[in-house]
Amino acid sequence: MDDELARLRERRMQEMLAATEAPPAPAAAVLTATGQNLEALTRTYPYLAVDCWAPWCGPCRRVGPVVEALSAEFAGRIAFAKLNTDEHPQVARRYGISAIPTILLFRSGGLAGQITGAYPIDAMRAELLRRFGLR
Repeated sequence: MDDELARLRERRMQEMLAATEAPPAPAAAVLTATGQNLEALTRTYPYLAVDCWAPWCGPCRRVGPVVEALSAEFAGRIAFAKLNTDEHPQVARRYGISAIPTILLFRSGGLAGQITGAYPIDAMRAELLRRFGLR
């Protein structure tokens, strides 16, 4: 009887300890930008990188995983979004995008720059930090 009570106490103690541990942080999600929500996104996130792409674009497909990885790495510091220029050509015209992939960089609601081309992850990280003035 004492052994069974000790096992029950031990199991309950483990359950209580597990309940007090912080849950794992959710993975950073890449947002979806549209012509309708882009302005709201720029106001919501102090640092926002918007990947302008199209499904037929080979270099865009290479940048997609880079954006996803950087989104997870910079979670809480830089927000990332993807905007399909085929579906939202008015955004491409508004920002003078003539080649994709182009990453639009917004700081405090305003356009802070653009990165055009399929950069590897280390170069993209360095460029984001430089353009946003972050360390």
